[in-house]
Amino acid sequence: MSAAGFLEKLLDGAEVAWMPLGEIASVQRGSSPRPISKFITSDKNGVPWIKIGDTTPKSKYVTKTAEKITPDGAKKSRLLSKGDFIISNSMSFGRPYILGIDGAIHDGWASVSEFKSKLNSDFLYHYLSSHSVQNYWLTKINSGSVSNLNSKLIQSLLIPIPCPDDPAKSLAIQEEIVRILDTFTELTAELTAELTQRKKQYNHYREQLLTFDEDEVEWKTLGDVTLKSYSGATPKAGNPKYYTQGTIPWLRTQEVVFSDIHETNVKITQAAVDETAAKWVPENCVIVAISGATAGRSAINKIPLTTNQHCCCLAIDPSQANYRYVFHWVSRNYETLRDMGQGARGDLNSGLIKGFKIPIPFADDSQKSLAEQARIAAILDKFDTLTSSLTEGLPREIALREKQYAYYRDQLLSFPKPDAEAA
Repeated sequence: MSAAGFLEKLLDGAEVAWMPLGEIASVQRGSSPRPISKFITSDKNGVPWIKIGDTTPKSKYVTKTAEKITPDGAKKSRLLSKGDFIISNSMSFGRPYILGIDGAIHDGWASVSEFKSKLNSDFLYHYLSSHSVQNYWLTKINSGSVSNLNSKLIQSLLIPIPCPDDPAKSLAIQEEIVRILDTFTELTAELTAELTQRKKQYNHYREQLLTFDEDEVEWKTLGDVTLKSYSGATPKAGNPKYYTQGTIPWLRTQEVVFSDIHETNVKITQAAVDETAAKWVPENCVIVAISGATAGRSAINKIPLTTNQHCCCLAIDPSQANYRYVFHWVSRNYETLRDMGQGARGDLNSGLIKGFKIPIPFADDSQKSLAEQARIAAILDKFDTLTSSLTEGLPREIALREKQYAYYRDQLLSFPKPDAEAA
């Protein structure tokens, strides 16, 4: 049975009332005591101070905070209880969270409380997270009349209440919908937990496989095992000659994330290659980001491409080193590379990258050395695929379950609407 058919059977002809959230619950804006620094405390009797940074995008609960405020500061704020809702009204507009703790919220949040006689809290969470509601918020904040989700807007949001004249039956229907949707979220949580364990396992084996006794290896520099290094350039932004209908992959450092690169988000034209320093980089290079916040991150390009000037691309000499072995070594030493950055931005350069040391096993026997490097790389590649690949492994399964959840959520919450269309 389809989700829509199941919903129809579950309702069994029962009425669905659409009621403004402000009539079902207390919706209020948060409040910040001023100056906030006066009220921050480390005292054990302090009240959790809930900020945007205390939330996790893929979690529906807020369970801990980085800071506390004094009881006096909490009285000047908006105090909430475990089980109440908070909704961001100024940054990630409309994202709902359920409080797993008692706490106080600042004025970047709106609160939703006192609703449990009519609404199951998880049912409300799923509904507020639905595409229809999230899109509704976007239409409101992009209308030009408002710049944030003020409490009046949230109060006016229409909420579907099945069987409004029979609270017990209404809550039972809501609970059944929650049960189905939670099945998907629980599976996603299990897969995410497994992914976390696999990443730990991967890091463990990587440490084991890439740790050698001094007499087992010869230390060379990345430059020693590199045939050629490449850099790039950024064609002048806004020049259609360099970007319009471009077909040549152009890599930016934000796309260098310890993985294989099969495509890029931006394409440039042949004119950009001909007239700027953005030159072709052959496939299977080890690419290291050298700029600021991205410095030290690495990747392998599985397609020929061009890059911006903040990438150092190493074409590894196949007679001396396996390029995937080099990639795993560089990835394993990300923090060390990052900390080598210079200047206010912490930038690296090609000299620093090519001077970085790498252990070469059995260096006096090229065939044996390459075989050992290939063996190590093959083991680590399997873990890397399981923990990082978006086309295989756990990340793919998690993405599929999330899509499945979103589909069933939107179907199961597609209640018959009144003539006056609302979110």
